[in-house]
Amino acid sequence: MVSVVMAGGGTAGHTSPLIATAERLRALDAEASIVCVGTPKGIESRVIPGAGLPLEMIPPVPLPRSLSPQLLTVPGRLAGAVGKARGILKTHRADVVVGFGGYVSLPVYLAARTLGVPVVIHEQNAVPGLANKVAARFAKLVAVSFPDTPLPGARYIGLPVREGIVQLDREGSRDEYRRAFGLRPEGPVLLVSGGSQGAVAINDATLAARKELLAAGVDVLHVLGPRNLPDDAETITDEQSGARYVPLGYVDHMEQAYAAADLMVGRSGAGTVVETATAGLPVIFVPLPHGNGEQAKNATFLIREGAGRLVPNGELDGDRLRDEVLPLIQTPERLAEMSAKCSGLVPADAAGDLARAVLDVARKDA
Repeated sequence: MVSVVMAGGGTAGHTSPLIATAERLRALDAEASIVCVGTPKGIESRVIPGAGLPLEMIPPVPLPRSLSPQLLTVPGRLAGAVGKARGILKTHRADVVVGFGGYVSLPVYLAARTLGVPVVIHEQNAVPGLANKVAARFAKLVAVSFPDTPLPGARYIGLPVREGIVQLDREGSRDEYRRAFGLRPEGPVLLVSGGSQGAVAINDATLAARKELLAAGVDVLHVLGPRNLPDDAETITDEQSGARYVPLGYVDHMEQAYAAADLMVGRSGAGTVVETATAGLPVIFVPLPHGNGEQAKNATFLIREGAGRLVPNGELDGDRLRDEVLPLIQTPERLAEMSAKCSGLVPADAAGDLARAVLDVARKDA
């Protein structure tokens, strides 16, 4: 029996490809033992058990982005997390470690290195994070979502997405999911989401443009992020047009929101970029302006092909959102053209390809 330990957490950008790959591993080898490693701070504490996967916890070790007294505490905390990860790998007799980046992955990578357990890494962004940069030096396989990701020995596999997104029939399931979200069955629907944690700039611009969008007959499904949803949030219906504004904190199955929508405004995290391209949903991307600049680069191939649009975060306000959304969402032919251009831009079975590669590594080193 193959034993696979998977590490990734913090945001949906790390947990979603992990879950997608785990699903395919189970489909390929029903007897495989799979355990996931996360930290109590990330969304993995909820979404990984929710996907039916066992989860072990290690303490988080965030790395400061600048010189500060906190930097002095990193070696001790990292050593403690590595020790905890070693115990998990020993207990589960790991044949392979699969990591998806984030704070939780580095201690697991280092623990695997000390125990001689082979490591497979997957980097979801066009610009790699620190944990995967470190592990790429000794990993058996370095898999990437985008072909130009600068990691040594990188193999372009694509981003694993859940089977529900790969098999999504947007047109066929549109009515069902519009009803489920409380949207009108007819008329244009705009989906707004800043990712699993939400995005204040996108939320503020949406609220500023809400009245005009509703007056124009556009329903808005607004996923604000769990911490950004007001206690008194409620559906608003425009008296003249009948259009509805539906606020939510989080959506567990984003394919349902993709099916309900005609157009999306959102961040360009790798998950959003690849999932919407797979689903054929046109997007106006507003890249996160912080970090390594990976979000702007993630969406480059879609923008280049005319399958998406990009608005810099600093230029987004209610007027700009309205001016970007209305001309598109009120022109079904343009949306259909953008949707068609998504076809074939991302690998069709990245989750399956990665899962097969993981099993190959585990069996060769067993």
